[in-house]
Amino acid sequence: MTNHTTTPQNIAVLGATGSIGDSTLAIIRQHAERYRVYALSGFGRVDKLFELACEFRPVKVCTSAENHAILQDKLAKQGFNIEVLSGDDGLVQIASDAQVDTVVAAIVGAAGLSSTLAAARAGKRILLANKESLVMAGRLVMNAARQHGAVILPIDSEHNAIYQCLPQAVQADNTAIHHAKHGIKQLWLTASGGGFLYKSIDEMAVATVADAVKHPNWSMGQKISIDSATMMNKGLELIEACHLFNLNEQDIQVVIHPNSVVHSLVEYTDGSFLAQLGSPDMRTPIAHALAYPERIDAGVATLDLYQLADLKFIKPDLDKFVALKLARAAAKQGTGACITLNAANEVAVAAFLNEQIRLTDIAKVVELCLHDTRITSQFGQDFSDENQGLDHIMALDQLVREVAELKIAQLEQSA
Repeated sequence: MTNHTTTPQNIAVLGATGSIGDSTLAIIRQHAERYRVYALSGFGRVDKLFELACEFRPVKVCTSAENHAILQDKLAKQGFNIEVLSGDDGLVQIASDAQVDTVVAAIVGAAGLSSTLAAARAGKRILLANKESLVMAGRLVMNAARQHGAVILPIDSEHNAIYQCLPQAVQADNTAIHHAKHGIKQLWLTASGGGFLYKSIDEMAVATVADAVKHPNWSMGQKISIDSATMMNKGLELIEACHLFNLNEQDIQVVIHPNSVVHSLVEYTDGSFLAQLGSPDMRTPIAHALAYPERIDAGVATLDLYQLADLKFIKPDLDKFVALKLARAAAKQGTGACITLNAANEVAVAAFLNEQIRLTDIAKVVELCLHDTRITSQFGQDFSDENQGLDHIMALDQLVREVAELKIAQLEQSA
């Protein structure tokens, strides 16, 4: 193996204290000669962010406004000369910093949108795990990337798998996916089915938070674990895939694959299916994107093919996993519906985690918001993030959150 002797890439890890952050930093530790942590962010877990700052000695860190003084004081006492930023402005400053080569966009939810967009406008190499950025403002982000020469490499395992299975010409330019010579028929997103695949709707209705956050294959944060349980995660990934790969929703299928070994597939017109396989470990897609177009050791356990005697593929039950049906409908309807889907889901998941509503009520809240005239009057078929700025998108997001809170209060009263 040859040594990598070029100057290390400066990496900004936004959402460093979450599970994607953990996996990213594990690879950076393993390949310290290739990568340097230039900036870190974390809003909720300030103690963990402090520990990471002590270990990696970044130039900048960003946290919430409430934690700014606390973190600044803790770092000063250690004698570290690290600039402490705060809030959304701090994230945008890091994402667009001239010294940053690669931005790992791993903030959960709508909170990651403005910094992802800033990174695209600054022409950065973006390792994208924040699917909500594309759900809410897919055309805006993708157009900014194209205009400013940014490169978006997906690190969600499913989108990364599809990316790996596409021809190089399509990887370089997603509009090439429509060229007949490449022969791409459709994409297949795999889903684990979560912890309720073999449970009934009635069992989902009485599930506790502890039940719902357990995932059979993946180690993830609470929000994404709940989204996996309802299959909203796959719905959001479907919308994300439309933007990443320049396709309409009908060209992307979802198949449940409980083994989580086949991470997604590309179907070609000649009858071929190309799939990417691997152990269910986020370090694989992150390592692929960090080193692309090269390959590096990710420290991941090798897949034992002799143990793969029974690979299952199951059609999703849309009567049980209503969230997936709602997401596909939102993708058809357009940007306004996708913003509504995402915002209502974020509020409803938080309410479930707070034990205010049932697991099955999450999709109910989302559906009620998708049909609420206070929201739908704000967008029609012509609402598009191509001609709406970030302010307009965030205003709609805020309205949906307020309406979702009202729907949750009504559900609580009727319970």
